Amino acid sequence: MSPLDESEMDRLLASPEGRRKVFPMIVNQYSRPLYWKIRGIVLTHDDADDVLQNTFLKAWKNLPSFEGKAKLSTWLYRIAINEALDFLRHAKTATLASADDDLSVANRLLADTYFDGDRSQALLQEAVATLPDVQRTVFTLRYYDEMKYSEISEVLGTSEGALKASYHIAVQKITDYVKRHE
Repeated sequence: MSPLDESEMDRLLASPEGRRKVFPMIVNQYSRPLYWKIRGIVLTHDDADDVLQNTFLKAWKNLPSFEGKAKLSTWLYRIAINEALDFLRHAKTATLASADDDLSVANRLLADTYFDGDRSQALLQEAVATLPDVQRTVFTLRYYDEMKYSEISEVLGTSEGALKASYHIAVQKITDYVKRHE
């Protein structure tokens, strides 16, 4: 299955038959990049897989209302990021209710069979996990995905100035955290 360009997808999305035909191609084309955007926010493989599934379910459900005002990829990234942030909010609530969860993010990552980093990379991820959701998302998109502020602004619907401030604050918090825990 070769990737479709945005204009071809927009044409196929205009009808119910076209949506049924093109959706498997959309899943095929966007699964990997969406997975890694989600993984940068939720950290573990299993959680990222769950959020990715929810992302595609929500995209399928809302595909008839997709108007093409934004690029399809931007629309999908926005859904994925919102689903990842919703997942984190629910996970925080569950963690607060559970007294057994005393493993640090670094230890959980090191125990994750899909994580191939070392202790310092796990510590960086732990530092990122301490950030508020919006700062974590901005940091992840800018640092790991190397997205331009203009692209992040389009995905998150936030001004570039606010994104730059969030990124700067996130970097400072991460630096401080790593220094304290080395």
